[in-house]
Amino acid sequence: MKLNLFRNPLRRWMSGDGRDRPTVPVKELAERDRRRMLRHFMALEKPDRLLRFGVHTPDDQVANYVMGIDFSRDMVFGVYNRVFKLVAVGHLAFAPREEKNSSSEKERVAEFGVSVLKAARGLGIGSKLFERAAIHCRNNDVDTLYMHCLSSNKTMMHIAKKAGMEIHRDYGEADAYLKLPAPSPGTVLQEALDEQLATLDYALKANTRAAAKLLDKLPGMKSND
Repeated sequence: MKLNLFRNPLRRWMSGDGRDRPTVPVKELAERDRRRMLRHFMALEKPDRLLRFGVHTPDDQVANYVMGIDFSRDMVFGVYNRVFKLVAVGHLAFAPREEKNSSSEKERVAEFGVSVLKAARGLGIGSKLFERAAIHCRNNDVDTLYMHCLSSNKTMMHIAKKAGMEIHRDYGEADAYLKLPAPSPGTVLQEALDEQLATLDYALKANTRAAAKLLDKLPGMKSND
């Protein structure tokens, strides 16, 4: 069942529809995660890859995209399932406001893109990634967050509408943007706590996976993963 993918005793969250859902720890990704990111994007089915990148993207272009991500400039967030598989990635790319012809008074604006593997959908993961990206923008003096996607991308359209983004459609594509309020002590604390939780979750899953691999190598032992 999907719910077992994120079984975590640390915390649960209440969805907008009032249902109790499993915790979705959103972890900041780094250079060490690049290989898993590549596997994630390669695992996207063709229709999903089209929705993520807006065009048909062959494997070599996907690899170039992943290898070209600048972790010193952009922020990338991910969600790992219980067997330490990266099932969702959110890329928060920063650019000077002039590149977006933005009315923002800040020096930078941000654009967000997200992908979630089919097996992990229906848990609100895309929205959690967006929330994490939005609060990071607020805490880093960015007041305008953009999303660009195909109009047929129902997941992105749902995230945009849920967030109250202003959406403009044109020739099968959609641009959405959200004006963000200024940061507060509460948003700074929330981001710090979210990352601490995700770091602990990451360490637990990584160690569990490493132990399972070790058990598999022992005579007569076999893990359940």
